[in-house]
Amino acid sequence: MVKAYLVNHTHWDREWYFTVQDAQILSDSVFTEILDELEAHPEANFTLDGQTSIIDEYLELNPSALSRIRKLVARKQLYVGPWYTQTDALLPATESLIRNLVIGINDCKEKYGDPMMIGYLPDTFGFNAQLPMILKQVGIKDFICWRGINFPKQAGSVYFKWKGLGNCEVCVASFPLGYYTGQIALESKQNLQQFVSERLDKGIDFESKHGDNSEVLVPSGIDQMNIVRNLTETLGQINQLSKHEVVIGNYPHFMRSLANKNLNKYTGELRLPTYARVHRTIGSVRSRFKRQNFELEEYILKRVEPLLVLAQKLEIKVSNGVVLKLWKKLLECQPHDTLGGCVSDNVAEDIEHRFKECRELAAGIENYIKKRLAQRLKLKENEVIVFNTELERYVGPKEITILTRTKKIKFSSKYNARIVSEKYTPLRKNIMQQTSRGFEFADEPAYYQLKILVDIELPALGYKVISFEDAEDDLSELITIAGNEISNGSTRISFKQGEFVIETDDKKIPHAIEIWDSANDGDTYDYSPLRGDQEKKLDWDGVLEKRQTTGYEELRLRGAWQLPYMLEDRLTDKTTKKVPYELILSLEKGRSTADFKLTVDNTILSHRLRLRVNVLSSKAKTIAQIQGGFRVTKNEVIATDWQDEFVEKPVNIYNYDKAVGTSNGIFIFTKGMKEYERSADGLFITLMATTGELGKSDLLWRPGRASGDTTSIGHTMTPTPMAQELGKNSFEFALKLYSGVKETTIARDVEKWLMPSVSYQRQRYNLFVNRLDNKIWDVEFDTKLPQVEKEVEMLKLIDDSYVVSAIYPAYTVKDAVIIRLSNPSAKTVDISKLESEGYLVVNALEEKIAQEFIIDSYDMITLMKNRR
Repeated sequence: MVKAYLVNHTHWDREWYFTVQDAQILSDSVFTEILDELEAHPEANFTLDGQTSIIDEYLELNPSALSRIRKLVARKQLYVGPWYTQTDALLPATESLIRNLVIGINDCKEKYGDPMMIGYLPDTFGFNAQLPMILKQVGIKDFICWRGINFPKQAGSVYFKWKGLGNCEVCVASFPLGYYTGQIALESKQNLQQFVSERLDKGIDFESKHGDNSEVLVPSGIDQMNIVRNLTETLGQINQLSKHEVVIGNYPHFMRSLANKNLNKYTGELRLPTYARVHRTIGSVRSRFKRQNFELEEYILKRVEPLLVLAQKLEIKVSNGVVLKLWKKLLECQPHDTLGGCVSDNVAEDIEHRFKECRELAAGIENYIKKRLAQRLKLKENEVIVFNTELERYVGPKEITILTRTKKIKFSSKYNARIVSEKYTPLRKNIMQQTSRGFEFADEPAYYQLKILVDIELPALGYKVISFEDAEDDLSELITIAGNEISNGSTRISFKQGEFVIETDDKKIPHAIEIWDSANDGDTYDYSPLRGDQEKKLDWDGVLEKRQTTGYEELRLRGAWQLPYMLEDRLTDKTTKKVPYELILSLEKGRSTADFKLTVDNTILSHRLRLRVNVLSSKAKTIAQIQGGFRVTKNEVIATDWQDEFVEKPVNIYNYDKAVGTSNGIFIFTKGMKEYERSADGLFITLMATTGELGKSDLLWRPGRASGDTTSIGHTMTPTPMAQELGKNSFEFALKLYSGVKETTIARDVEKWLMPSVSYQRQRYNLFVNRLDNKIWDVEFDTKLPQVEKEVEMLKLIDDSYVVSAIYPAYTVKDAVIIRLSNPSAKTVDISKLESEGYLVVNALEEKIAQEFIIDSYDMITLMKNRR
């Protein structure tokens, strides 16, 4: 006889084919019934899906329920947290995953009580190999999941120790048959004998067999399901019918029971579709979501948060509340369905709006800090603040934006200033302005908005004010010249007869980049080939233009591909449309990357576009950056009878974080593209995979039912025209060629490539270049505020053995700064010199832990420093 611990829960997608608002209406009754039942039955308990955001939304409707929730959490009847939202585990950045936990745990402690300290992700579409390391950052040692595990090939049991790339590990309990294994619906109660013999006992037998387990975990619940009423009575009836013993359990108790067992160990990602679909190609569905999410993560981490630390030092006050609101809004865009994109268009509109809100919050925080600093500095119109948001000094080119009445200006010659783009606004007559005399009317002069490259030295985490003045000649700018080759001294790119060639001193890559297109017979869960269709290389055929200025050269190729319009046109070419594109390739002195921006005006339906990079060798290993490290991937042999083992084809398509390349030193850095495939001497990066259906059945790579319930009883097919991603789509990437592959070097190079140019000019020509300038009024500053200088350096960490993951004001300790460092390599990193500089070692929750100034292999460390 096996002892089965049955855990009553509900899985709560905040949105899917239904919206957040729909889910909130459901929670009004479901959550209230949960509270009522738990209060009436103190022996019962319930798990509320491991995310706090849904409780916040319930309390908007039922604020008086807060005290009831607190009491039930304190009595260990209601389990909440630790996540803020049920995150995707493959696509968000490392910091997003950590903040999801930090914010969820802190919210729990502040509002509801002690959180369930288990990494609980019951329905996420697979897990990256570094999730154990990420969970460790907040002190979580246990993980519960469903999808992605193949017990015979991986751990040998449904319960095992999962080790990250380094030495971090968690104890795992998986749901091999889903989080609904022991779902006791009303229909199950009415047919209890059948439920026990044909479902429950079979599930218990399966879990017992895989690992010879005498005690097993049985989840009882499903999406948006209410609590099982009178559970004790129901289990009494079940135990009269079952060959096993079934008792009320809870996740923390069961995980504690596993801690002392001698469990098998496994290292690697959990993404095999043996017992459940993991949607291995969802990383390119609704690709705009992925790129917007990436853009916002980078905006917060590399602009907003470093500027907040600077603002803290200068006593420019921005509350933690507005920053947490920004993070929460972004985290609401990162659950598995949401960021994956397997949602209805009705939901997609909400997601797009949240991204818009995020951008406005982020830009508004930045705008406020920059203008307040400019006011304190009494900045003149011919002065510009240039910021460095890195923790090391910067030497190289930065782009600044200025507004000026003329291009006849000059900077100090040391800056080697040159215009790279311009926008002209003509004079406006009879424009109203408010003065101390009242309203007056005058002509508003014409002006230029100029983007200018300057070669500059900047202090670490600080800024420098530079100035320009009138001149007799226009500032140097980009000019168009004849030619088909660009160079920055170390790298050359040429274009001839439809082929791009990239050369350095030790490498020459012919056919360096190509674009390939195929039909997509899939849906918003998965790409799937169309039977009879073949992926085709698209010709680079268009009008080439070369432009250059001092230290900067670019090639622009404009053209159009003629492609089948609809899926049914793929095999006949009956109807085609032009798909215009523009490719910009640039090389800049002082940058070691070849930079690319491809803009595609998508006019056709249901297709997949991929970038192919020539990696020169079919034998070189594929090396992918993931959250907090690098892993080597290889193409596994896929049996012709794969359907006998897998519920979807285990295609050799993988996810990466920011960089992927090969052991012979050819790497691609990308902004928001997340999916790659290796094929011989080509590395394919998926740009977009468009579709018009939420879920389709009988796909070539995913036979059987449709994902997303569209072919379930009572459901309908759900068209998703927004997922066709018509219109302009821009993809930014870079190539970097190495003579030897070092993980930390690559990770640092990626971060340097992603570092933004941040500047500010206090000007009167256009108060909407920065959206809030018009309403951040001049004020009288407190004379006790610290003196501001025209050049400031706040924090400097010079060491090329680690990567700075984040720097931000502490959430729980006043006037303190948090710095998180990542070691993305197999070597241990000693940072003991920082101990004498006043740093404390804490966890991501800002709790003091053992003061070991060592970053283990493929691990992170969080440091705290009081700024005073």
